[in-house]
Amino acid sequence: MSGAFIISGALVYGEKAADVAVVNGVIVPVGDAPSTAVRVDADGLVLLPGLVDLHTHLREPGREDAETIETGSRAAARGGWTAVHAMANTTPVADTAGVVEQVWSRGREVGLVDVYPVGAVTVGLKGEHLSEMGAMAHSRARVRLFSDDGICVNDPVIMRRALEYVKSFDGAVLQHPQDLRLTEGSQMHEGEISAELGLTGWPAVAEESIVARDVLLAGHVGSRVHLQHLSTAGSVDIVRWAKSRGIQVTAEATPHHLFLTHEEARSYNPLFKVNPPLRTAEDVDAVRQGLADGTIDIVATDHAPHPVEDKDCEWAAAAFGMTGLETALGIVQSVMVDSGLMTWRDVARVMSTTPAAIGRVSQWHGRPIAAGEPANLTLVDPRAEHTVDPVSHASRSRNSPYAGRVLPGRAVATFLRGTPTFLDPRCEGAFA
Repeated sequence: MSGAFIISGALVYGEKAADVAVVNGVIVPVGDAPSTAVRVDADGLVLLPGLVDLHTHLREPGREDAETIETGSRAAARGGWTAVHAMANTTPVADTAGVVEQVWSRGREVGLVDVYPVGAVTVGLKGEHLSEMGAMAHSRARVRLFSDDGICVNDPVIMRRALEYVKSFDGAVLQHPQDLRLTEGSQMHEGEISAELGLTGWPAVAEESIVARDVLLAGHVGSRVHLQHLSTAGSVDIVRWAKSRGIQVTAEATPHHLFLTHEEARSYNPLFKVNPPLRTAEDVDAVRQGLADGTIDIVATDHAPHPVEDKDCEWAAAAFGMTGLETALGIVQSVMVDSGLMTWRDVARVMSTTPAAIGRVSQWHGRPIAAGEPANLTLVDPRAEHTVDPVSHASRSRNSPYAGRVLPGRAVATFLRGTPTFLDPRCEGAFA
């Protein structure tokens, strides 16, 4: 392809139409683009900085039957993402410099998105001993985020030590807030529907108690804690209180916790089984409001692919998790933008700029759309309604809870340092 192109007439941040020129992977003044520059017709399209996902499961190494770094990267590019942070619950666990460097190197080799490995907090995700956090931080992968995601760091002493340790290299601990003692055998949100369906309930307090404990620990230590996939109104309130006290806490919401409720469990369809579980309509509203007012900092997918056999079974035996990389933008547009709760500039903040800052990759990602900046960009068609068909997804797994649903908006082009990593037919012709 040409090393120079002009995105013509795009709504930058969903606001004013403008031309944006890219030469050799960098945004330049339009007048500096050569006469041979390819023109991409972006009339009516929204131009955003490339999206950054702070919470992705790529499964490699070890569970390549569910996802690989290549298939997950392809799914991410199709969803508008230019960077993803890969969770540590692989086989072997990413708890050493060797494993995180393997993930980092494979991501660079694939080259569709920047893959940043997240290191485990504890050895083997067992919650007993801290992992080689310093070695991972100083490896080629330059790990700055650590998480036992999928399993809560339940021991407060271990959590305190982890928070103290990451301070030395400006890292952060990403906590999966779930008191394991309160959720043993739990299958869905605890309430009237769980009782009616005969499924063991998952109380909101199991999340909220860890959220409360860990913001207090972060405040005591003076370290950064990031709370994953908030799902309850109580959790939102606790984070709001912690921020008012100046505690270094950030938090994320997933698309599914912004969109779906525990009513979906009435179908007994394991596609709706997720950790933390889908909650009440009141909780969903609180999470939306928390994202809109800045209490919740970012949207992260918690993309959790599973092979068919792990989901095509009875509810109790099914694995927790949903795919999300290819549907997140549509969900966010539907519930946050089209509802008037947020603007496209807000979307750029919660899906690009802020996650890049939390992950300490804002030197490269989440940058302003301005001359001199790297051309990590996403073009979105906000008018492109589409019916979700997981079979057509790039992800190796098909466990999307949105199959058959009509969603608004979708990424039509994604550029990583000026190279198109995904082009739909509307944009493909320009680079033919």
